[in-house]
Amino acid sequence: MLEAENLSLERGGRQLFANLSFTIRAGQLVQIEGVNGAGKTSLLRILAGLSRYGYEGAVQRHAPMLYLGHQSAVKGMLTPRENLAWHVSGEGQYSAAAIEAALQKVGLFGYEDVYSHALSAGQHRRVNLARLYLSASPLWLLDEPFTAIDVDGVAALEALKVEHVKKGGAVVLTSHQALGTDHPVQKLCLRQGLLE
Repeated sequence: MLEAENLSLERGGRQLFANLSFTIRAGQLVQIEGVNGAGKTSLLRILAGLSRYGYEGAVQRHAPMLYLGHQSAVKGMLTPRENLAWHVSGEGQYSAAAIEAALQKVGLFGYEDVYSHALSAGQHRRVNLARLYLSASPLWLLDEPFTAIDVDGVAALEALKVEHVKKGGAVVLTSHQALGTDHPVQKLCLRQGLLE
């Protein structure tokens, strides 16, 4: 689904990572590990094609991808329903019922038509995560997906990730917490440059 070859990144005169080469295949759940400032988010942005300059190496994507960044991409003047409709408009036609079901799955039943500026940070995050229930993209790149969500939200997201990879998708994510899943998790350690 994705190949990275000899990726290197320097910021502020400091080498964040060097000569990273790896392949992401269907059925893989990969966690990028590293201390704060190690370049985890920068690496995800490079893999997503959002950083076109400032790094060395090459990335080839062989499958459609969904990237969810550390910041929630929720517009405050839109409702959760309107935010989702806008985000998925580029992936094809989605019914109002499918959007409603996605919002219900992330615990936003009753908030569908509340302007998003009135929602909490955790609810913003849930609006963003509802995109996963609607995405047809086989490759998911997720930057700190557990930030600002509660225990139930974390459990639901863990189950969704495992379901996605078991169906032949792949997930690459950053997280400081251990993943609570029985599914094999491969680790990409930025300090060592290894995919284990």
